[in-house]
Amino acid sequence: MTAYEAIYFDLDRTLCEPTQDAATLLESTFDRADVDSFCTPADLRAVVPSLPTAQTDREFYENLFAEAASRASVDPAVSSSLADQYLEVQDPTAVQFRPGAKRALERARECGPVGLITNGGRPTQTKKLDALDIADAFDVRVFTDPGAGIDPKPSTVPFERALAELEVAADAAIHVGDSLHADIAGANAMGIDSAWIDTGRASLDDTPHRPTYELPSLEAFETIV
Repeated sequence: MTAYEAIYFDLDRTLCEPTQDAATLLESTFDRADVDSFCTPADLRAVVPSLPTAQTDREFYENLFAEAASRASVDPAVSSSLADQYLEVQDPTAVQFRPGAKRALERARECGPVGLITNGGRPTQTKKLDALDIADAFDVRVFTDPGAGIDPKPSTVPFERALAELEVAADAAIHVGDSLHADIAGANAMGIDSAWIDTGRASLDDTPHRPTYELPSLEAFETIV
């Protein structure tokens, strides 16, 4: 086990997960937009790493559906309506803790300062934190804000902000997240130790990004701190 001066967590799919069924949510989006379904939730996840940086949640989803449509040989113009309808049916407060997440946060706070580094805007992500009653669980919270120069992970900027706020050196910190592309790549680029939570959505065989630790869930978090 290693003693860290600060522990940082990702939010989505790391500390929490949506309670809305992804397939049902996407089906409702297509129905409301009166567009024939052309992708699955897995197809959308596969698109994310190739997307340009978005300034808002709506722009992110418009880019997401446009790229998915293009890959399915569908007119990308449908993306505007799909983005609107998705945001209408998606409920940011419909979240629950991932297995072991609540205890992992408690354990992290016993070790020292705790930070949040999340790819998402403050308005949306704060609703999730409030729903989980953990808005005050962090000593620093870094949200995506491209307009303020904070591009989403794997940009190193969010990590730089989080380290500076707690006055911690990169080699004295660890970041915990589920995304090899965003969390692990970003932490590695900063020289921060990383713990990857394997949610079954990605494989280490398909990426050059190697985490310091690989955990089956946050229930195993206490084995590394």
